[in-house]
Formats: sequence, C-alpha cells, structure tokens
Amino acid sequence: MDAEKKLTFLLENKSLDQELKSIATKVGNGERISEEDGVLLYERGELGYLGVLANFIRERKHGDVTYFNRNFHIEPTNLCVYDCKFCSYSRLIKEREDGWEATMDEMIGVVKSYDSEPVTEVHIVGGVLPQYNLSFYMDLFAAIKKHRPDLHIKALTPVEYHYIFKKAKVDYASGMAMMKGAGLDSMPGGGAEIFHPEIREQIAKDKCNAEQWLQIHEVWHRLGMHSNATMLYGHIEHYWHRVDHMEKLRQLQDKTGGFQTFIPLKFRNKDNQMSHVPEVSVVEDLRNYAISRIYLDNFPHIKAYWAMISRETAQLALGFGVDDIDGTLDDTTKIYSMAGAEEQHPAMTTRELVELIQQAGRHPVERDTLYNIVTDYKDVIFAEDSADKQSRYYQLPVLNSK
Repeated sequence: MDAEKKLTFLLENKSLDQELKSIATKVGNGERISEEDGVLLYERGELGYLGVLANFIRERKHGDVTYFNRNFHIEPTNLCVYDCKFCSYSRLIKEREDGWEATMDEMIGVVKSYDSEPVTEVHIVGGVLPQYNLSFYMDLFAAIKKHRPDLHIKALTPVEYHYIFKKAKVDYASGMAMMKGAGLDSMPGGGAEIFHPEIREQIAKDKCNAEQWLQIHEVWHRLGMHSNATMLYGHIEHYWHRVDHMEKLRQLQDKTGGFQTFIPLKFRNKDNQMSHVPEVSVVEDLRNYAISRIYLDNFPHIKAYWAMISRETAQLALGFGVDDIDGTLDDTTKIYSMAGAEEQHPAMTTRELVELIQQAGRHPVERDTLYNIVTDYKDVIFAEDSADKQSRYYQLPVLNSK
C-alpha cells in the first residue's frame, strides 16, 4: 500500500481520536500544524499513526529517494572552554592530558590523505579553545581550498563562531562574511541542543544562547549560504520544549529559507555529567523523527546519523520521515562513539551505504552537500569482489581501510 492510500485508510478509521484525525487531515491537505498540534502528537501519537503521516510527507517531497554522501571529519580538538553537562566528547583545559590539539599541518595532512578518494565534503567541528581563532580558521579554510578547490567545507557551529568573533571583536555579519571569503561553504547544525532557557541553562549555560545561535545562522543565510539544524532530545526536556525548539527553527526558515536539513540528535549517557539520565527507546527515536518531519514542513530534509543511532535504527527511520542517513565518515569522528553510540568505529563504504538503503526498500542517491545528485544508484549492480573492482566505472572508495 502506498503512502497516500495508507493516509486515506487512516482517515477512514472511525475509531481514530478526532483531534488526531484533524491533524492527519491537515497533513493530507498540506496545511501547517500548530504548536498545540505538535505537543499533542508527542503526547498521544502512536508509532504507526505517526509513521503514516511522516512517510506521506517524506514521499510527497522525495518519493523513495534516500540521500547519502562521501565525507570525512576533522575534529581539531576535544578540549573546550565550555562545560556542557551532556557532552562525553570534550575535556576542560585542566584535563589537557586526556585530549588532543591538532595543528594546522596535521589537519591539512588529513585532507591530503583523501587526495585519491572521491569524497565531496569535509566536516570540521570540535571544541572551543583560544588558539583556534579567527585567523587560524581563515587560514585553514583557505589552505584547504588552495589544495582541493572542489572539496566542500562544512565547518564550525555558532558556538565556535560566537566565541571566535567575540574574541576578535568583530560582529556576526562581518565575521561570517570573512569566513565565506576564506572558503567556508556551509555550516553544520550543532550547538543548538534545546533552545528554551529553562533547559539550556541546566545543560549548556556557558555557550551562546538560542537567540545568538539563530542570529548567526540568519546572518549566514542572508549571505546566500546554507546550513543545517539539530535538536538534542531525550534527556531532561519535556515534549513542549522540543516543539518550542522546532517552532523557532520553522520561523527562521520562513524568513530565510537557508536551512537544508534537520537532524535530531539522541542524547547518549556514557561518560558525561548526565549519565544518571536514562536514554530513550528506539520507539521514541522513531516517534521523534516522524514528528520532526510533520512539524518542520518548510525543511527540505530530515537526517538520521547512522553512526549515532545504529545502522538498523537508521533503516527503520527511513519509514518515519527520514530521507538522509549522512555519509561514509571513514571512522574520522569520535563525537558519537565517545558518547556511547553503537558504532564505536563508524565507517561504511559507498557499497555498504547503498545496500543498507536498498534493504530498506528505498532508492539510494549519492549527493553533494547541497543535495546536487552525484550518482543515482537505483539501477547499479555491484560486481562481485574481484581484483578489478576498483577499476570499474562505479568505482567505490573503501574509506575504512587505512
């Protein structure tokens, strides 16, 4: 049964709660749901009901297409001046012996190590330290572009930019223009956590607030550039905090249209100051993906980080509004594994990603960061492993073999 027929069947169900039926009718008509509707979905929406609505929207926007890309991460440092309670990744400066601080040459060395690979994106994000300042990142971006002009630089969050610009005594507009001039292509979505101060003050009070986070993204969008957005869910927040968070994103997207992708990030409780808070279930993960797809009607894409939630849950999420599962990663990020993610060494070849998507009954498409199609894998048949596999037209970089 296709998505439209499932929605029709749902609406014909005489036992369906009238308020839930009203929301389903809005979805079918392409109407925006309210904040009250969003809270109601969290409080009373069962998994199957939410899946029908979210998949209807997902297929209306993208059909069966599921996107991925070939990317790698650079994490300059896990040392940080901020003390976020949920973070398993960063170490305070007084814990320097437990951390790392990469040099410019070391980071450029990572980029050069991919010279023979058809990667399209480098994702740069890490801790906040004084030496990683405005001039450092401008020089880094310029050096990457000089070495490999076609490599898309997706780098740093408003948490980092707010600190960098404050230290350099430049305003957001000037600072982001300077970053664009140095070679920055887009911004990732991190650092959003939960916007409402009632929660943000408890889990991340030191760093930029919600208004500053949103303002930096707005400035970037006004430059004609794109970014992503996230939400850290499943800890001490209530459902209405999640809806409030998404409402602020939806309003900014109405103004600028600059967001590409929303990524719900599951709170993981390993080795952090919130280890006493239990993690939510996979069912709640799927409900949250679905409600995100339903609520954020003006966001083109919803992404599930397979490295954070596991390959199996990422496959399930493709039926609950998700149309993107990120990229190859090549075991270049420690952010998820240090927080207790199932994938302790996250890396997948292109073939593995394609087959994972196909196993879920979806249509795999390799994209670049801006969602331009690189390769459509719908009708690709991979050769059996052989000595000449790497010389075939559909050449696959085995990015986890270093």
